[in-house]
Amino acid sequence: MEWINHTVTEFILLGFTADPGMQRVLFVVFLVVYVLTILGNATLIVLICNDSRLHTPMYFFIGNLSFLDLCLSSVYTPKILVICISEDKSISFVGCVAQFFFSAGLDYTECYLLAAMAYDRYVAIAKPLFYAQAMSIKLCMFFVAGSYGAGFINSCIITKDTFALTFCRDNVLDDFFCDIPPLVKIACGKKKSYQGVLFFLLASNVITPIGLILASYLFIIAIILRICSTQGCLKAFSTCSSHLVSVTLYYGSILYIYARPRSSYSLDRDKIVSTFYTVVFPMLNPVIYSLRNKDVKEALNKLSR
Repeated sequence: MEWINHTVTEFILLGFTADPGMQRVLFVVFLVVYVLTILGNATLIVLICNDSRLHTPMYFFIGNLSFLDLCLSSVYTPKILVICISEDKSISFVGCVAQFFFSAGLDYTECYLLAAMAYDRYVAIAKPLFYAQAMSIKLCMFFVAGSYGAGFINSCIITKDTFALTFCRDNVLDDFFCDIPPLVKIACGKKKSYQGVLFFLLASNVITPIGLILASYLFIIAIILRICSTQGCLKAFSTCSSHLVSVTLYYGSILYIYARPRSSYSLDRDKIVSTFYTVVFPMLNPVIYSLRNKDVKEALNKLSR
């Protein structure tokens, strides 16, 4: 940890508003969202572990996605709740580093995991009779382990370079958590290489997985177009619909914040978007993957009996 910059000992998180009444309303909203996130993702994990019908590669990835969402939400939401009801808006320097490191690592891991899930959907449609053999448990575990490895290696890089910056203007972050835009805004004497690191990480953790996802879906579309019956096309597409919704919402919000020109940055607007993929999105994933899923509904009915 020799690279850590000690020009400040803590940061002040402004959150969304200074109005006490609105802060109490936001506390209730975030608390409800957090409870629903925990219940939804934990229930989905339990269902996948307990029901043999859900012991397939697809649900293996969904279970890991739910675990990631549980962890990601827990990195952010408890501190947001404290900020909403407490007069103390500070977070220690070490706490900010830890929050930044784990949030980046989990976010990057989810990017790679969503790419692995796209490949899984391609195999399910291209080789339905050999799906279980093609997506063996060893391959699935390799994809998951690789996602975590790549995610947290890249997190080490961006955390190191971000907190090597000198924060000499002030220690006030116009956000509800430690993130790149507000940290860069208060930094001075920025290294020229830092922007290059950001572009590299954006390419390796977002653009590359998006490219893999697009390639998988191009092959899927080509296969679906060769299916003669309308019913067959709809059935094939339905196996991908949940993943497509998840990818669109997740990558859309990330690209909006980190891939725009710096001249168009607006911290107030970005706070709303970042709230979506850090707090709301983890709550939506169990709904996205279970609302129209017959197997999950049957497993839930079986568990509730």
